[in-house]
Amino acid sequence: QVYLVESGGGLVQAGDSLRLSCTVSGRPFGTYKMGWFRQAPGQERDFVAAITWNMGATTYADSVKGRFTISRDVAKNTMYLQMNSLKPEDTAVYYCAGGVRMVPIRSEYDHWGQGTQVTVSS
Repeated sequence: QVYLVESGGGLVQAGDSLRLSCTVSGRPFGTYKMGWFRQAPGQERDFVAAITWNMGATTYADSVKGRFTISRDVAKNTMYLQMNSLKPEDTAVYYCAGGVRMVPIRSEYDHWGQGTQVTVSS
């Protein structure tokens, strides 16, 4: 079984940076894919970015491309989301997720963390 725990959320101002972490317990197997989703109040849980555990290939939602960077440290069993140039519309609960397909579809991910709040003030 794989368990995911996010950390690093907080309150920042527009233009600031923040780095989220997702620690994975239970070693992910080589073909594992991991991603970040976010959910604003009253909104659907939307795809942000994803990465393959073995090769580190990445994909991003258009809304964060060029501002956010997803990465992973295999030795530390940890995935990261570096968020730069944050905007108020980035405010949401951010969730890390894991599964076998690197697709921007919530239902394709089998494992989820509890979420961490990111609030960006204007």
